[in-house]
Amino acid sequence: MVKQNPVRKIVIYALVVIIAIYSFFPIYWMFISSCRSYRELFSSYSIIPGPFSLKSYENLLSMTKYAINFKNSVYVAFMTTAITLICSILAAYVLTRYRVRGRQVVLQSMLFTYMFPPLLLAVPLYYIFTKMGLVDTLWGLIICHTTITLPLGVWLLWGFFKAMPFELEEAAMVDGASRIKAFFLVVLPLSLPGLLTVAIFSFLLSWTDYTFGLIILSSDVHKTLPVGLATMVGAQDMGWGEVMAGAFLISVPLLIMLVFVSKYFVEGLTAGAMKG
Repeated sequence: MVKQNPVRKIVIYALVVIIAIYSFFPIYWMFISSCRSYRELFSSYSIIPGPFSLKSYENLLSMTKYAINFKNSVYVAFMTTAITLICSILAAYVLTRYRVRGRQVVLQSMLFTYMFPPLLLAVPLYYIFTKMGLVDTLWGLIICHTTITLPLGVWLLWGFFKAMPFELEEAAMVDGASRIKAFFLVVLPLSLPGLLTVAIFSFLLSWTDYTFGLIILSSDVHKTLPVGLATMVGAQDMGWGEVMAGAFLISVPLLIMLVFVSKYFVEGLTAGAMKG
């Protein structure tokens, strides 16, 4: 058994701690800033929280449409995730289990969309949605998000389904299960890390999107959290305390989700990369 160098181990742990602090500190600073009074927000630079004040949160919820924006973000994120999962599962399964002409071209063209920034895609989509009457609608924004999440979802699940032996489905069908039943009882359970990875990625992108929301949505009742929070700056006597409170509330669902599913997210990314 090879012994690890203690100095190297200490250096690795120190780097991990530094990276963790660097990554988490902005969220921590948002929290303590949102809990300070207006005077302390600009006079105190201490990283130690206290005394606490919830005035910024009260102003945020009473003076803005933050609750409506939160509801819109939840709806758009969940619908984007659901559509991405359903379409990715069906497309990836067909590409791996059936003979499809130009299969490699289809897969490569999906990743080709990631060569373009979202702003470049938002302009033609806005023109198309204007003709279809989808501008300033949540469904228009959902379609925009799906154009980004779906290609990667298909690519990741294609790697999982491709690496899964078809003999497992054949064994289930020999035992009397139909192809659809074998798909639900064999393929999907074994692909759970990949499904969770696609779901988390889709939810994160939709929840934090600002570019598509800024271009597609215009009315306050349809704005999502990132767009709504951006319009609050300098409006209705909103201060940086309220902005910090709004930004922290946006990050809370993401933190809670990643705490419980980060293990599966990393597992799905690495497995999909190795199997694809």
